[in-house]
Amino acid sequence: MIIGLLNGPNLNLLGTREPSVYGTATLADIMAHLASVATALGVELRHYQANGEGQLIDQVHAWRGEVAGVVVNAGAYSHTSLALRDAFSATSLPFVEVHLSNIHAREPERRHSMLASAAVGMVCGLGADGYEFALRGLVRTLRSRP
Repeated sequence: MIIGLLNGPNLNLLGTREPSVYGTATLADIMAHLASVATALGVELRHYQANGEGQLIDQVHAWRGEVAGVVVNAGAYSHTSLALRDAFSATSLPFVEVHLSNIHAREPERRHSMLASAAVGMVCGLGADGYEFALRGLVRTLRSRP
């Protein structure tokens, strides 16, 4: 089973970007940890990060037929991108949404996710550990499907 890891705008700056909000782990740190989790779970990972909405949508389209599901942190596009949600719906790719911070305890414009209504689940507010929880939950969900 192959799982996609999709990261949106500004996540390439993790570790230095507002560490009081997003923590000190870099995206490379998170991806390295997830690689070891994936090995333990017996799955392969494909990782993609982009700052542009269209690039993220193109990657979702490219993963159609390649990955079984996606763990996605769409960053600010989580709150604005109907197009990204539509890309997941159009490709029928199941996904778990992850956020490092608790979006429900932040500014009003960050409290709503455009992706949530199409997601298998959401993990937020648990920092970098949320990625692992999202990956484990997605794999468990996919394996339990007939």
